[in-house]
Amino acid sequence: MFCNQCEQTAKGQGCTVKGVCGKSHEVATLQDLLGHVVKGIALFAHEGRRVGVVDEKVNRFTAEALFSTLTNVNFDPDRFVEFIREAVSLREDLKEKVEAAGGKVDSSVPPVTFQPAPDKEGMIKQGEAIGQPWNKEVPGDNVSLQQAMYFGIKGISAYAHHAGILGQEDDSIYAYIHEGLASLNNLDLSMEDWLGLVLKCGEVNLKAMELLDTANTGAFGNPVPTEVPLGYKKGKCILVSGHDLYDLKKIMEQTKGKDINVYTHGEMLPAHGYPELNKYDHLYGNFGTAWQNQQKEFVDFPGPIVMTTNCLREPKEPYFANIYTREMVGWPGATHLVGDDYSEVIEKALSMPGFTADEDKGSVKVGFAHNAVLEVADKVVEAVKGGDLRHIYLVAGCDGAKPGRNYYTEFVEKTPPDSLVLTLACGKYRFYDQDLGDIGGIPRLLDMGQCNDAYSAIKVASALSEAFDLDLNDLPLSLIISWYEQKAVAILLTLLYLGLKDIRLGPTMPAFISPNVLDVLVDKFNIMPISTAEEDLTATLG
Repeated sequence: MFCNQCEQTAKGQGCTVKGVCGKSHEVATLQDLLGHVVKGIALFAHEGRRVGVVDEKVNRFTAEALFSTLTNVNFDPDRFVEFIREAVSLREDLKEKVEAAGGKVDSSVPPVTFQPAPDKEGMIKQGEAIGQPWNKEVPGDNVSLQQAMYFGIKGISAYAHHAGILGQEDDSIYAYIHEGLASLNNLDLSMEDWLGLVLKCGEVNLKAMELLDTANTGAFGNPVPTEVPLGYKKGKCILVSGHDLYDLKKIMEQTKGKDINVYTHGEMLPAHGYPELNKYDHLYGNFGTAWQNQQKEFVDFPGPIVMTTNCLREPKEPYFANIYTREMVGWPGATHLVGDDYSEVIEKALSMPGFTADEDKGSVKVGFAHNAVLEVADKVVEAVKGGDLRHIYLVAGCDGAKPGRNYYTEFVEKTPPDSLVLTLACGKYRFYDQDLGDIGGIPRLLDMGQCNDAYSAIKVASALSEAFDLDLNDLPLSLIISWYEQKAVAILLTLLYLGLKDIRLGPTMPAFISPNVLDVLVDKFNIMPISTAEEDLTATLG
């Protein structure tokens, strides 16, 4: 195996025996093989659009298949065998449709001719022979850019999939995904061509995040500032982790009146800010404080756990009997749920002990998405002009267990009292319960939501840019970004597409970025690694 798609990749270069995340050689190999077949689908889908053929099933499958290969989403090799077989079937169906419409389907590149072995072991051997989905026959810097695009497309696919569940789709997003994947078969593209495709990935991801924002707010209302308990109360319980608000909504509906309290975890915490979710009295609070403690948190939780997307690293016993996975998520030993019936989870909750007593662990406030922040934008502008607000920080991104992430806690703790801290995604678990006070009634720490709510931060920055009549890069705004997996790659590419400069990225730079590509990014955008909290604060404050 070889996998370098996440920040914690072995030795900062690539996992070659077993993933740091816990991914096995066979799972990594089957994921790469799935990517190989999806490249074949993409070639026909890209050609199909030229002759007026757009297959909605192919669109959705492409996003779901790529989403399943994100870090920590699916550790079940049998699920990938199913995906690969379905991918080949869809590819052949699409080929027939495109050919009938007059499209060119005579390509003989391996992704369009591949036929899977009859069993898992045979597929693993095929995957070992084929290798990673990017093309290694091109110059090394182009390989680096291919990987940046491919990993970014995985992030786009996650957001497109979530939006699609709520009925929001945009074919231009799928069209770019297919265009980018099809380009991986092209040996003639220059470094400039690949850089263009990488920045286009950022452009399309912005559209995908906007689409998901429309989907979430349309279904659940605009988030409003909401206090969320961190403790728990006596009674039966269910824990919901991940990102998918639709799943949480269905669980809330089906547990109503059953004396079961529902708790959020991880990236599901922002759900409390949505009126159509918070209206349920039995959506009680958030359980768990930090990504790196998930193993213990899940063992300690006295009820079933529903995993809607990637949140768990290196899954271990003994809690598989209590874990239920959704959509493309899967781990051997966990129960995979198909459809919207949560009766099995409810029965499990009623059979488990639940919490035996109340415990108050304080609270945090969520719900500061773009709608809520823009309502007080005039106060922010006044505070800046009046000298009460000197600087705004976006401290956002992924969390992880690797040493060095305490930097983000230290950074936030040491921000001056005349600064605001906007945050989003699971990286906030390093400091989300800090009491930083307020500026003119505006809390200094504003939780904007999930990782895809980077869209909210962009909306707010754009509004401030207009209010001050300044370029985004001239605002008193600094971006302090932590990354771990491929949704963060997509968001970073969006920030670069928008031309934002001086981004501080950590804990380490991506292993897939070659020295020459890094030089280009430094030259164009002055992207830089984090140093120490004190040094970076001094530098950003001038």
